[in-house]
Amino acid sequence: MHELAITQGLFDVIMEQAKQSGAKRVGGINLIIGEMTGVAGASVQYYMNFLSKGTIAEGVALNIKVIPAQVRCRNCDKTFELGELIWNCPDCGGTDLEITGGKELFIDSIEVD
Repeated sequence: MHELAITQGLFDVIMEQAKQSGAKRVGGINLIIGEMTGVAGASVQYYMNFLSKGTIAEGVALNIKVIPAQVRCRNCDKTFELGELIWNCPDCGGTDLEITGGKELFIDSIEVD
C-alpha cells in the first residue's frame, strides 16, 4: 500500500516539472527503483494510471529500471548481488556487509511534448 504515497509524490514532481517546462503532454517517465525498496513496479503503474486521469499525464508510459540489491563485504572488500536467503560473502563467508545498491528510488527522466 505504500506505493500509493510514493506514486503520489512522484506524480507531484512530474506534474510540477511538466508545468515548469510548459509541456502539453507527459509521454513517458523513466524510473529507477532499487530491489530493496520493496516498491512493486506494477503497483506504481496502477496508481500512476489512477492519479493521471484527466491530466496531461493520462496514459503515461512508465519505463522502470530495477537496480538489484548489491553489497560489499567489509572483511574482504568483495562486492556481490544478494540472493534471497544468502546474506554472507561468497568469498570469505563474512556477514559484515554494507549495502551499496538496491535502495534507489527516483525519477531518471520525464519525456514531454
